[in-house]
Amino acid sequence: QVQLVESGGGLVQPGGSLTLSCAASGIKFLVNTMGWFRQTPGKQRELVARLTQGGAVTYAESVKGRFTISRVGEKNAWILQMSSLTPDDTAVYFCNSQGVTDGYGFQEFWGPGTQVTVSS
Repeated sequence: QVQLVESGGGLVQPGGSLTLSCAASGIKFLVNTMGWFRQTPGKQRELVARLTQGGAVTYAESVKGRFTISRVGEKNAWILQMSSLTPDDTAVYFCNSQGVTDGYGFQEFWGPGTQVTVSS
């Protein structure tokens, strides 16, 4: 069974920092892109950050300079380091992995989401 599990969400004050983690299990990617998306009520899910296996990184304009996505060693896991958080960053954050798998072609998976609330 394929699982993406996020952790690290919670309540943080404006200006604070938080690190989200995502770990994938049950699937082996030959080549994949790891990412973080977020969603607030009534809005579409939006890309926050994306990291390709080759090391190319994409950030939403609103988080550039404040968020950093990185892979955890050689593991099928990645993190999103968030700093200088503002109330506008409040959302449910989802990790995402898509790519060519070992034996199952192209696949895309989502985590269940973790709530990040920025409030004083």
